[in-house]
Amino acid sequence: MAEAKYFDLLITDNDLTLDVGGIPERCQDRDSIAQDLQHMIRKSGLLVELVANRDEGKKAENLVKLTLEVDNDERIVPGSCVITEVELGRFFLQADTVEFGKINMTMETT
Repeated sequence: MAEAKYFDLLITDNDLTLDVGGIPERCQDRDSIAQDLQHMIRKSGLLVELVANRDEGKKAENLVKLTLEVDNDERIVPGSCVITEVELGRFFLQADTVEFGKINMTMETT
């Protein structure tokens, strides 16, 4: 198996994921990129604004901003990110990584 290019500590439910021995687990490559994107989106505050704002124009603007933020990541193929609202407060993100295939993830504001 090839050595990972990108890796990080795995975060689940806003906490480190530990193995049975209490050692933090790692994620790599596509999973690491997806986790980084989740953290970037959370820090941006734009996801919360999407739900808090009832103005459809402002919601659309924030979706574009989020999409551009993801597309600006050098590990993502520019123009490949698509974010759709599947229900109130829940969004689905699809993007192509440059080296590791597609990322598909659900994002929630809670």
